[in-house]
Amino acid sequence: MPANPVTIGPHRCGAGQPLLFIAGPCVIESERLVLDVAVRLAEIAAEVQAPIVFKSSFDKANRTSVSSFRGPGLRAGLEILAKVRHQTGLPVLTDVHEPHQAEPAAEVCDVLQVPAFLARQTDLVRAIAEATARSGGVINVKKPQFMAPEDMQHVVNKCVAFGNPRVLLTERGATFGYHRLINDMRAIPVMQALGTPVVFDATHSVQLPGGEKTGGEREMVGLVARAAVAAGCDAVFFETHPDPDQALSDGPNMIPLHELPGLMRQLLRLRAAL
Repeated sequence: MPANPVTIGPHRCGAGQPLLFIAGPCVIESERLVLDVAVRLAEIAAEVQAPIVFKSSFDKANRTSVSSFRGPGLRAGLEILAKVRHQTGLPVLTDVHEPHQAEPAAEVCDVLQVPAFLARQTDLVRAIAEATARSGGVINVKKPQFMAPEDMQHVVNKCVAFGNPRVLLTERGATFGYHRLINDMRAIPVMQALGTPVVFDATHSVQLPGGEKTGGEREMVGLVARAAVAAGCDAVFFETHPDPDQALSDGPNMIPLHELPGLMRQLLRLRAAL
């Protein structure tokens, strides 16, 4: 059976636990940017008295265009993420696209993420589950845009079978025709019924996929985040950037860093009211 709640560094996520936040820039653009954002997130965690896990990607392998920025790569990216963990004390999450990346990433990061498009890839899930089982880490699996929430049972079963019951599932919207994602908030309790804590990805849920590059409706992030907290999610995932309009990946749906504390306070008040 999957574990619930799940321990992530000094925090616990899941049944009966405080609302957890996962936040950071989509991709590692530079060491300076990542460290600046991480330091600010650590300050925000103290200010609003809420747990934060830092997130950024060393490689974005699923970019729309061949010319899109992908990140510094595995070795350089993990060195930067290790500095984030050391300098801020924040637990760290990153995504893994290929099985060979799992072991070195698990040595640095508290949470390894299975990207939504890759959640059915058994070899990748196995590599991540086995690596995080050895390191004591956690798996975050993003529900694919093409899968029903109840079908995530099979992914959870794989993680447990390959040695790691510490699994989070993330709702990030479902494909609706072309260039649109929709959120069915029933997915949150449906996936919680599988025994795992459930994260709501508020920024990828407002993406507008397709075209020359992915767009987004940043102004809708607060709306869907409030709905997800009202529906009982265990954590909220935000990609954030000091200047999203200049970001090298997913800028249109990232929340500006200076807006994050206010939104977090709002969500914490909503959670308390429930």
